[in-house]
Amino acid sequence: MFLLHSGNKFHSVPLTHAANMKENYESMKLLLGKIKYDKFKWKLCADLKVVALLLGMQLGYTKYRCFLCEWDSRDKKNHYVNKLWPKRTLLTAGEKTFVSPSLVLPEKIYLPPLHIQLGFMKNFVKGMDKTGRGFEYVRNKFPYVCDAKIKEGIFTGPQIRELTQDKQFDEDLNETERNAWLSFKRICKDL
Repeated sequence: MFLLHSGNKFHSVPLTHAANMKENYESMKLLLGKIKYDKFKWKLCADLKVVALLLGMQLGYTKYRCFLCEWDSRDKKNHYVNKLWPKRTLLTAGEKTFVSPSLVLPEKIYLPPLHIQLGFMKNFVKGMDKTGRGFEYVRNKFPYVCDAKIKEGIFTGPQIRELTQDKQFDEDLNETERNAWLSFKRICKDL
């Protein structure tokens, strides 16, 4: 979790290590109290698990996993059909996977671009034709990465950058993969 001061008057404060503390709601509440979060009005940059803890959300496989909208994770038939899910209006404890009062406002949270990029890359590779030239190219390009990691789409930021600059990879993809890859590259450029 990183704290970003409003107005950029002060440096960002990385909170990368808290000895002997578990990642849970009570620990987050204690940390925010110790740094006087309410007094300084920090903005936060954290991964999705920490965001869920800060907002008082239930962890694990839940019906409403998104903190921005009421996306129903169990409504499989509408996942790629419904593109507009209703926005969340209230973060009320006891309703729609919120189990505790929110410690921060959702508008004070930034999602880390690298986490977003890694998630997109993972989904892209998992959706590739495993017998196609594009997937084989990835295997040959990163021979030191085990097959299990490649199949699951687990890559590092530098590996993703290397692939996005590789013109040969673009040419080895089939049409559907190429369209998705070009969209991914545009997103990465804007992050």
